[in-house]
Amino acid sequence: MKHIFTFIVVVVFSTAAFSQYSSINNDDLQCSHAKYFGQSNPLRAIYNWQSEYLSDYDVTFYFLDITVTDASTYVEGNVTFYADALVALDTFAFELIPDQTIDSILFNGVKYSNFAREDNNVIVPVATVPQGDSFNSQIFYHGQPPSGGFFSGISNENTGYDNISVTWTLSEPFAASDWFPVKQDLEDKADSAWIFLTTSSDNMAGSEGVLTNIVNLGDGNTRYEWKTSYPIDYYLISFAVADYQEYNTYAHPSEMNGDSILIQNFIYDAPGVLEGNKAGIDATGQMIDTLSELYILYPFSEEKYGHCLTELGGGMEHQTMTTIGGFGFDLVAHELGHMWFGDNVTCATWSDIWINEGFATYSNYLIQEFINGWDAGQSFIVSKQNSAMGSNGSIYIPEDEIYPGNEWRIFNGQLTYNKGASIIHTLRHEIQDDSLFFAVMSTFQTNFTDSTATGEDFKNTAEDVTGMDFTQFFDQWYYGQGYPRYSFEWYYDTNLSELHITSTQTTTTNTTTLFDMLLDIKLLLVDGTTTTITVHQTDNINEFVIPLDTPVYDFYSVDPDNWTMEFVDGISVIVEETSSPAYFTIGPNPATDYINVYFLNQTAGGRSLVINDISGRKVFETEISDNSERINISSLPKGVYTILSSDGNQQVVKRFIK
Repeated sequence: MKHIFTFIVVVVFSTAAFSQYSSINNDDLQCSHAKYFGQSNPLRAIYNWQSEYLSDYDVTFYFLDITVTDASTYVEGNVTFYADALVALDTFAFELIPDQTIDSILFNGVKYSNFAREDNNVIVPVATVPQGDSFNSQIFYHGQPPSGGFFSGISNENTGYDNISVTWTLSEPFAASDWFPVKQDLEDKADSAWIFLTTSSDNMAGSEGVLTNIVNLGDGNTRYEWKTSYPIDYYLISFAVADYQEYNTYAHPSEMNGDSILIQNFIYDAPGVLEGNKAGIDATGQMIDTLSELYILYPFSEEKYGHCLTELGGGMEHQTMTTIGGFGFDLVAHELGHMWFGDNVTCATWSDIWINEGFATYSNYLIQEFINGWDAGQSFIVSKQNSAMGSNGSIYIPEDEIYPGNEWRIFNGQLTYNKGASIIHTLRHEIQDDSLFFAVMSTFQTNFTDSTATGEDFKNTAEDVTGMDFTQFFDQWYYGQGYPRYSFEWYYDTNLSELHITSTQTTTTNTTTLFDMLLDIKLLLVDGTTTTITVHQTDNINEFVIPLDTPVYDFYSVDPDNWTMEFVDGISVIVEETSSPAYFTIGPNPATDYINVYFLNQTAGGRSLVINDISGRKVFETEISDNSERINISSLPKGVYTILSSDGNQQVVKRFIK
């Protein structure tokens, strides 16, 4: 995770062993997310492709009664809204793409033929419903929307298993309207939903909640009646249909005192499919048990968890029944983590998608740590930290970056997923108490259960539980950009039995110029033992004095347990007189366009800085009176340079690489 560049400052060449970092973003995203998307809040439609009338009501119940097939994306049937009017409502609006033909619309039992279609918005003038009253509307429709895998709400493919075909939905973030009439507002969760799916009797159809009935209609078709009593966001409603077989197992969380949770799996009914996926499916129960211990009891324990196997390249966390393309350990773990973060507690805006994806990725890490062991967890989190350091962007996504055509910004693997998980790991280290950290996680789940939340909501929860102030943490890690780079200079004072460390932090962007953070340093002592100290970086240059009875031989490693993200430029023993006003540190080193010079000590007068190339030719000179200076070196050729500081009495020389 940490790059180390070792160099001679004055006397000693210091080395250390660290894991490697690659800036190449080659992550396989755990969730299949990229489509039309937007963001909406109560009583207003954020984006102009959504009708303003959508904010006039609150959905309480969806009833989908539709016919679906494994052979195409064709859908027909009806969807009923139950809702409460938030204003005196005389215009009812919903979303449905033009590829779907509307056959009729009933509103409170009255048929309305006079409606308008504006892009994906359907606008229906209706008899006024007083504010606070309930109403219902039933929409009959049919059509065959385009199949586009990741980029459409409904897809159809041939599986390659005995010529089995499969059709599935994936509505996140704004493609539910591809296949059913809907209000796409993150903060308007329906209180419950029924999803009735009629299909050929050769097939099975999976969805959310409990399979309450299977009705043979006597015409070669069968209706699968799924019902969920938990609040559900629009994009978490789904179906998958194919020639499936059912394979079930169970979880046994300790909190249930011997009771169990059904894990219901629909997988292709073809030779070898069950045998090839059984181990991955069977691992799910222990994962549910683990996260139930670490967070709260599995949020949908009164219904089920499960999977529908499809040709999706990854997975999608449909509530209580993930749509999945395979049963690899990390994919199953990530999607399961969403049942807590994403489904039970859903991001309130797409800007705060971290609430879904960062926490699901960290849930994957916790499953690795607590089931497969510390080393497996370390391997996982280091890979995410390395990936995150390949980008200087922000986890939080400004509203002006959320628009069609920029979908992968929301679901950016390096930022939303990997940096998102990495900063949760860093927060755990900042808290310095695992019991408190997991109390934050469980309190957040309890406080926002069945609802939506923002990054600020999580910050406030963390502050309430721990009594700590995380304003700066969120400013630098969540809203900020980049990551810190460190250079260390040290010496051991045998007379005082003290380790002196000068820690210089630069950052990879001008947006975030300091990461105020705890950092662990593992020291190798002269007697062959090691000890780990924790320092608190509060400024770009800090001097730490650590009492140690045994002399230090070397820095063994920085951040040995991989709690944080940083790039270590160099570690060196120093012999300069650090009390000199001319004493300074530099970073980053190697440098590209800029080098930062930090003076440890105040001075009453000015100081001169001179940069010479390897031949001794002067290439830069300036006089400064501040304690830091940022020097533009973009015009200098690549090579080795010296930088000399003088206060008129003493001189200090250091070397850097461009």
